[in-house]
Amino acid sequence: MIRKIISMALVATFYLSVYAVTPFSVDTNHSNVGFSVPIAGGLASVSGKFAQFSVNLNFDEIDITKSTVEATIKTDSIDTGITGRDNHLKTPDFFDAAKYPEITFKSKKVEKKGKTHILTGDFSMHGVTKEISFPFTLIGNCYDQKAKTVTPPCGFSANFKINRADYGITYARKDDANFIGNIIDVNLNLLAVKPKPKA
Repeated sequence: MIRKIISMALVATFYLSVYAVTPFSVDTNHSNVGFSVPIAGGLASVSGKFAQFSVNLNFDEIDITKSTVEATIKTDSIDTGITGRDNHLKTPDFFDAAKYPEITFKSKKVEKKGKTHILTGDFSMHGVTKEISFPFTLIGNCYDQKAKTVTPPCGFSANFKINRADYGITYARKDDANFIGNIIDVNLNLLAVKPKPKA
């Protein structure tokens, strides 16, 4: 009897580990990884985005706190709408895209606090890795509780701040050291869709 119970438990554990977690695809054509930088002490701001990025999202429909996410952003794809400025941002003064071609994030845990979800993970940029935490919003229903089925599309959005100086990006203008702000507003809007069927 004990052996039978253990066997059933192992089967149940295997079932949950295989079928509870659903890999989602992120539609990068309809998603955005953006940022905003304060200028002249906040009198203005410069906004931009990264055009090339990928996200691996494993959504646990039984317990969202067991979900995981990994993201990779190509620094060379930065786009602020002005070519000269974008080229400068790719140099060693800022991102040094040739030496550090990617910005990455790898989740470590997901917490649910009331109606709020908190994502914590390792954020790596410019050769520096730091653990960050930020709230995110789940838009729509990724999982239909009544039907017990995964029902993308659904959305994920997040807004948080990072200090570029924490990652060794400390460039300042010689004529005005405080012209470019250090605190960067990051805004994420991701459209999660059903994974493409295997060929």
